[in-house]
Amino acid sequence: MTTPHRAKPIIIVTDATTQESHLRARLEKATDRDVRTTPATDALETIVGSPGDRLETAADGATPHWETDGSGSTEADDRSPTDVPASATDAESAAEPGAVIVELECPGEIQTILQRVHARFPTVPTIVAPREGNEQLATVALRADATEYVSTERDEDPIDRVVSTLQSQPVSGGDGGRYHRILANELPDEAFVIGEDGTYLEAKVRPDSADLSSISADELTGNTLTDAFPDQVAAKLQDCIDRAIRTDDVQSVEYEVETADGRRQFEGRVVPIEQLIGGRRAVVWLARDITERVQRERKLRSRQDQLETLNRINAVVRQVIETLVEAPARDAVEREVCEQLVDSELYCGSWIAEQTGDGRLSFRTGAGEATASLDLVRDLTIGCECPATEAARTGELRTANRILEDGLIPDPVREAAREDDVRSAIAVPITHEDATYGVLTVLASRDDAFSERERAGFRLLGETIGFTIMAVKNRQLLFADTVAELEFQIDGGDTFSFDLSAEYGCTCALEWAGTTADGRTFQYVTIEGLDGETVLDEAMAHDSVEECRLIHDGDEGCTIEMRLSESGVRTLANHGATIRDVTVEDGVGNCLVEVSQDADVREIAEALTLIYENTRLIARREVDRPVRTAAERRNRILDHLTDRQLTTLRLAYYGGFFDWPRESTGEEIAEAMDISPPTMHQHLRKGLKAVLGEFFEGDEY
Repeated sequence: MTTPHRAKPIIIVTDATTQESHLRARLEKATDRDVRTTPATDALETIVGSPGDRLETAADGATPHWETDGSGSTEADDRSPTDVPASATDAESAAEPGAVIVELECPGEIQTILQRVHARFPTVPTIVAPREGNEQLATVALRADATEYVSTERDEDPIDRVVSTLQSQPVSGGDGGRYHRILANELPDEAFVIGEDGTYLEAKVRPDSADLSSISADELTGNTLTDAFPDQVAAKLQDCIDRAIRTDDVQSVEYEVETADGRRQFEGRVVPIEQLIGGRRAVVWLARDITERVQRERKLRSRQDQLETLNRINAVVRQVIETLVEAPARDAVEREVCEQLVDSELYCGSWIAEQTGDGRLSFRTGAGEATASLDLVRDLTIGCECPATEAARTGELRTANRILEDGLIPDPVREAAREDDVRSAIAVPITHEDATYGVLTVLASRDDAFSERERAGFRLLGETIGFTIMAVKNRQLLFADTVAELEFQIDGGDTFSFDLSAEYGCTCALEWAGTTADGRTFQYVTIEGLDGETVLDEAMAHDSVEECRLIHDGDEGCTIEMRLSESGVRTLANHGATIRDVTVEDGVGNCLVEVSQDADVREIAEALTLIYENTRLIARREVDRPVRTAAERRNRILDHLTDRQLTTLRLAYYGGFFDWPRESTGEEIAEAMDISPPTMHQHLRKGLKAVLGEFFEGDEY
């Protein structure tokens, strides 16, 4: 009786934990072959039929290994015969399988199973088909001489690939095309088989890959690395091939290639092939285009570098701001700023200049190694167009991030920058409110050194320096025992008071000028010889007046509150001057101010000239301030108060009338004094006016 021929079974090796196959059900439908599964721990006993060998997996997930005593027995194997799977003693199972499919994802397990299957059944097709493939598993499949590698992620239908492999004839061991095919299925943009002498034996590239500038992809086979690449690149790639063959291990290398689409960056994975091809050693070369990745990494590194630089800049700015608080004088403020900026090693030079009366810049102080640039601005008064002069004129920050290439920069400035290796510069106006004290210029030896974030930091620094200079001036004036009294005469100003006095023959006197928290400057002016209605009408029609309000209107004069678009009073205050008296009569103004003895009178005069063109200093006097004690001031206030006013202030103060919320009402204070509420409020307001008058209008400020 003839035994019917049975097709050899397909053995699928699955993970020992899940023991589930993702291919078995579909493979049974796609073929007429018997499909069986076996866990990895029993795979060799099932396929090879040798109970003396077993696959052990370490508890910690380490690479599994085979144990044998060399004679087929296993002294280390303490399992009883009943623990050995029945398939191990089944003669049919020990027979040659039709194919072995490995669904494992552990490189060590894959390599061990393939090596033992090939040793027992050299012609049996072996397919590595992990559930989630990767480059490492593809490389293991190559080195373990697998017939095919099927990536279930890259292949739309892995069953078609598996069936196609099973139906084809096994590929002989010396076929380099098989190695190329296995790896090309998994990851590369390009894959080649290259001989040990650098000759392309086989090449396969994606259809959308760009050709090398020197040779097309179709013509690579038969050519050498030196034919395809410049000598330096070819030597680098050949060295990688030599290293892979010498160490018998996978090597990697990154290199640039000039392609038809421009310069591209590639990563090469070089896998040595154990079998000889054409009587010589060879490698499989996987080339992945990593241009986009490299560009992303460069951008990321650039952003990280910029962030680190920005953090350093902010730290320098904060440090400079902290030291400005204790600066004793303007010169010390400016010198400290320049020195600290240069000491940070972020900048090679820094200097400060102030604006002269004719709009030019005059050097004040500087620091750094950019000696040619510093000498240029130190010796010359800058009047040409450059970032510093633009910043002074407009009050806005200016940058030149590529000085050597900027045609708008004057030639002497560019020549000095080239000598100092200065690539970028920033000009920062030093301002407080509407006063500009000068310009800070900072030089850097790198292109594009001043980004928007850096500019924001320097903008804050410029405002802080301006505030500090103003504070230093006021502090010097406040604590000075002797001050300088300056008297200016202004002939024919363009503001409201000048035009009003010239037209109506009246006199305008400034009572007080100051700035609110939101930066608005108000002036209180008393006009003698003109009624309030006329003054208000003229003010509302004048270009220099933005707002005006009538405070008091009398028979022979009035008082108004107004806000001007430009004011010499505000300019003087921002330069540390205390205004003692300002009067305008018949279109001519007389301004009396106090400044500290070491104040720059020329600077104040030039600042006032920017508002009133015809301004001249007619007198400068040194004035000793009277020194009064707190007791003397208290007595002066008491001299101005009546007994009723003093009693009202005391009852209101100690009774909580000035608290918020109030502890006592006006009616309760009036009842305590046995007077009517209106009378109490009259005494209270007159008393408060006497106190505040001494504070605001007394000789001591």
